[in-house]
Amino acid sequence: MNVDRWTIYWFVALVIAIILHEISHGIVALWFGDDTAKRAGRLTLNPIPHIDPFGSIILPVLGALTGFPVLAWAKPVPVNPARLRNQRRDMLIVSLAGPTTNFLLMFAAALATRELIRGGNYFTVDDLPPVAGFLFAFAIVNLFLGLFNFLPIPPLDGSAILERMLPARYLATWYKFRPYGILVLFLLVFSTDIIGRIFDPFLERLLDFLRG
Repeated sequence: MNVDRWTIYWFVALVIAIILHEISHGIVALWFGDDTAKRAGRLTLNPIPHIDPFGSIILPVLGALTGFPVLAWAKPVPVNPARLRNQRRDMLIVSLAGPTTNFLLMFAAALATRELIRGGNYFTVDDLPPVAGFLFAFAIVNLFLGLFNFLPIPPLDGSAILERMLPARYLATWYKFRPYGILVLFLLVFSTDIIGRIFDPFLERLLDFLRG
């Protein structure tokens, strides 16, 4: 079976981006005093400890085979808020670390891609040389992951950020909603175009940047 080079680019870019996203949570937690992720062996670039059987293998394969949007995630890096020096503040920063890492990776990959293609006669993405093609895919994947994880829906990072900003009087209602967040997320992804409407304007800006 012939595998399109872009399929390889997207897959490798997604694996790397998700792993770095999760590691960043653990590194920031460690900085603030919680070594749970380190003791669990999760501060590693080895993909095996990060694999979630459903989110890392089954769901992406089903998406690729059926043509539905590809959702994927790694096992969340364990964080013990009780071990942080300032639980509410530090957990907010830990939650921000993942999307922020994706945006930084996106910016670095976009800069590198623009430099590599500057002055070249590339009329479509299929004309890009391998390194530029992979970096292009890596930039887009990280842009998507950064934006997607900012959605305030459990279990995404945006929900953790929202939870730590909510006034105490709303927390009881929030805790009742939280177990159903994954269902809401699936409905939004598979039955609406809201993700595309959020993502497309940012993608256009990224493409404009790459064109110089």
